[in-house]
Amino acid sequence: MNVSVESPEQATRRLRRVLATAQLQVLPGLYAFIEYPATALPTHEATEALAFVHDDGGWSVLRPVQAGAAEPLAIFSFHFPPGLDNSGFVGWLAWHLKTTLGSGVLVVCGQNTSRGGIFDYWGVPASVGPTVVAEVRRLQAEAAASAA
Repeated sequence: MNVSVESPEQATRRLRRVLATAQLQVLPGLYAFIEYPATALPTHEATEALAFVHDDGGWSVLRPVQAGAAEPLAIFSFHFPPGLDNSGFVGWLAWHLKTTLGSGVLVVCGQNTSRGGIFDYWGVPASVGPTVVAEVRRLQAEAAASAA
């Protein structure tokens, strides 16, 4: 992680460059959190799950689901080029999506050193998934054009 001391304008310019160079992937289908008791890690979910999250009450597994699941999510992800300071990216883009489209987001981060380090899975309500993805693509294209 990086610590960046910069003005809001400098941060916006940097984060637009981050978005312009990030690899965006939209996952097919819908996802949701499925809950399991705390007493056993649900390893049978390992081949399908994007994330396992645990608290003292149990496990939540983010996995593909069928239509009609409770709180279905559209999922997209970002991988970032190595060595790029992407600190603040999640907050910046989440704020943009909330103020532009009204949608909240959930973000689960992971680490893949061979693909640049930290990566993000973003979830949004399935009902607004296509609209959010279109806005992210628009913003990414705009950022790439201004960086050229």
